[in-house]
Amino acid sequence: MEGETRMMMNTKKEKRRIVVAVDESEESMYALSWCLSNLFSTNSDNTLALLYVKPPPPVYSTIDAAGYMFSSDVIAAMEKYGSDLVDSVMERALAVCRKSSYNINVERVVGSGDAKDVICSTVKKLKAETLVMGSHGYGFFKRALLGSVSNYCAKNVKCPVVIVKKDK
Repeated sequence: MEGETRMMMNTKKEKRRIVVAVDESEESMYALSWCLSNLFSTNSDNTLALLYVKPPPPVYSTIDAAGYMFSSDVIAAMEKYGSDLVDSVMERALAVCRKSSYNINVERVVGSGDAKDVICSTVKKLKAETLVMGSHGYGFFKRALLGSVSNYCAKNVKCPVVIVKKDK
């Protein structure tokens, strides 16, 4: 077969791991939906890590600042509320994922601590290709007072960061 050129199609699927930071906000669910629509393809072995960061657990004392005693029932109720919140957010995120037409492996990842530190360390640990986050759209002064988790992550992770802003 001299002079004939054969083209080989690369049928090997590209492996893709994307971390999406989710929380109770509409902005994070919008970012997840945007990610599914824009960053996944049929030629990918898609892995999506849904990352929820719980605030660090408070240090409980049996006596609060006003001198009242906390019962173990109150502490257990507060911990159950935190677990229920995680389940609720993850269920909402999974519902968004189910609407996608792509075959996606979804991992639920729950961390505890300062959001910016947990997000950065999780992205590194999972060797993510991309980090996707929603933007709350805070103005200059609010961002200066509260800090910006997305800004911190964009400066400190080694992979590309996509910050998705929801139209108002």
